[in-house]
Amino acid sequence: MTDTGSDPNTRGQSTPGGTAATKAWQRTLEDMEGLAEEREEQGWDVVSIISGNTAPTPPSGSEDDWFGPSFIIPDNKATPFEEAFERGEFPLYEVYRETVDDRVFLVVEYIDPDVETVIMIAGQYRLRNAAGMASAAIDDDVIYTRVQTLDGTVLGSFQHEEYEKFVPDVERVADWHDD
Repeated sequence: MTDTGSDPNTRGQSTPGGTAATKAWQRTLEDMEGLAEEREEQGWDVVSIISGNTAPTPPSGSEDDWFGPSFIIPDNKATPFEEAFERGEFPLYEVYRETVDDRVFLVVEYIDPDVETVIMIAGQYRLRNAAGMASAAIDDDVIYTRVQTLDGTVLGSFQHEEYEKFVPDVERVADWHDD
């Protein structure tokens, strides 16, 4: 995926047959499916999940001062996620991202080569809600992703040094927090 949201002259224009955001979400899901098939052909165990909601969570100020994208997944995907998560450490990751209007569409690929397991999660969030998350990522030079169910049960979390992969134009988005 490419970041199509960086050109203010074309960003978010509707495409024939549907909105730009709908088309971007469809491309995101197709990209995840294609990537999953590719990994499976290479012999990897793959768990792919579509997040029902993705929240760009700012720090809460509580003891658990966690921040970053929070993927809310369906209950029927919790067990496959937990089984894969418990199998590995997932030291590697890739983020595939596209931006349309103020929506960020992404697939995060968590990779553990030692156990040949990949977890992929597709999600989307609105940039206008990401200022606190972006600001904290810049301040702490890190971002986290969390996977949880709708009832708030945390199934796993990951730490990422390259926070720029998760937030397009992160400095600009973080500045919204100061406004």
